[in-house]
Amino acid sequence: MFSQSEENYIKTIYHLGGVSNKGISTNAIAEKLNTKASSVTDMVKKLSEKEVVIYKKYQGVRLTDLGKKTAVNIIRKHRLWEVFLVNKLNFSWDEVHEVAEQLEHINSPKLINELDAFLEYPKRDPHGDPIPDKDGNLQIIEKSLLSTLQEGEKGICIGVDDSSSEFLQFLDKNEIALGKKIEIIEKEPFDGSFKIKLEDKLLTISNKIATNLYIQKN
Repeated sequence: MFSQSEENYIKTIYHLGGVSNKGISTNAIAEKLNTKASSVTDMVKKLSEKEVVIYKKYQGVRLTDLGKKTAVNIIRKHRLWEVFLVNKLNFSWDEVHEVAEQLEHINSPKLINELDAFLEYPKRDPHGDPIPDKDGNLQIIEKSLLSTLQEGEKGICIGVDDSSSEFLQFLDKNEIALGKKIEIIEKEPFDGSFKIKLEDKLLTISNKIATNLYIQKN
């Protein structure tokens, strides 16, 4: 029903719009996809004709119900493939994103439902993101960026905002992983860096790292 390029646009609009499905500017879409604004405008027209987006000047692009359903289905496939690659094929979490980007465009509901069952219906992908079920339901979990925590606050690392291989390799090198306990010991006003307690060891991380780690406070 949709080309690979169309699906990439639909997924991008969903991610940019968030749960509220707010209107997204064509410039924001162009920046995210590293393409020209004119190309975005052409694609938005195509997607409007297929009734997956609504575009109003000065109000941006929004997904229709069909668009949201399509986006969630693509995300479900992507995250299930990531689980499969890590759990069954011994990929590391920094290797799976680009491969899953290709696999997510396979259009076979039976394959994905069987994959879900084979993996015993996982709730989260290797990066901590929730996996929608076959009906499109997405579990929302309270989470905060580590950078928003105050000194003395603590929690469990449950996800990342940046899934690039460079960032994930940095986390591996410093033994920062999902499920690890993190406590804010000190916030440095000068450069915004953080001194944290990671399980039983002390570590200093930059503000950039802290703004890409999700914590479930306790």
